[in-house]
Amino acid sequence: MNWIIIGLAFTTFCSTMIGGTFAIRLRKVLPYFFAFAAGSLIGVSFFDIFPECLNITTIAHLSVRYIMIIIVASFLFYCFLERFLLFHFHEESGEHGHGHVMGPVGAGSLVIHSFLDGVAIGAAYEVSATVGLLVALAVIFHDFTDGINTVTLMLKNLQRVRNATIFLIMDALAPVLGVTITSLISINKTVLAFVLAMFVGEFIYIGAVNLMPETRKYPSWKIAASTLLAVLLILGLTSVI
Repeated sequence: MNWIIIGLAFTTFCSTMIGGTFAIRLRKVLPYFFAFAAGSLIGVSFFDIFPECLNITTIAHLSVRYIMIIIVASFLFYCFLERFLLFHFHEESGEHGHGHVMGPVGAGSLVIHSFLDGVAIGAAYEVSATVGLLVALAVIFHDFTDGINTVTLMLKNLQRVRNATIFLIMDALAPVLGVTITSLISINKTVLAFVLAMFVGEFIYIGAVNLMPETRKYPSWKIAASTLLAVLLILGLTSVI
């Protein structure tokens, strides 16, 4: 196993933990994190995950139509989950019960996405050390926002700081696990494309429907600037690769 990529994966761990800790310690400015998380999730969906889906479909000779169907189905699934299932959950547990389950759902998906980031690092190093390093650097900077997003999704959905911290640690460990497993097994391209397409639909929903409405409660131009900054940051990071 290449210890350089293991070291880079460990750096992603640190990057995620720093981002998440930053969000936990500065909860008073959570509206800005909501705005930033919304922009970064939407940016990641369109600038990172969706293009990767298209690349894989080309390599695996898949129909782009299948990818689009999965994206729409994923988006609608979370719409219905929020509208129906979670409504009854609140009815039973009360407004101040155990929190909104959309937090663990969204944060759990970010954990899986971080795992795939680790897979991307390992796969890129199989192409060349240069490509692997570029992908790893982009993932390292990107995982800082992943840490923020994980904590933000949990806190926004009335989850305890303790639960947010648990998911943050899981999110930080995921890339390390992804790199390790990639060195041992090979993931089918078709399966990977479909999983990534599911993330696109979910992250668009979480960013545009779950988080973005929170920013409308604060008309400050700084809130809008936070969203724009996140989008530009993700655009810049994904342009490096």
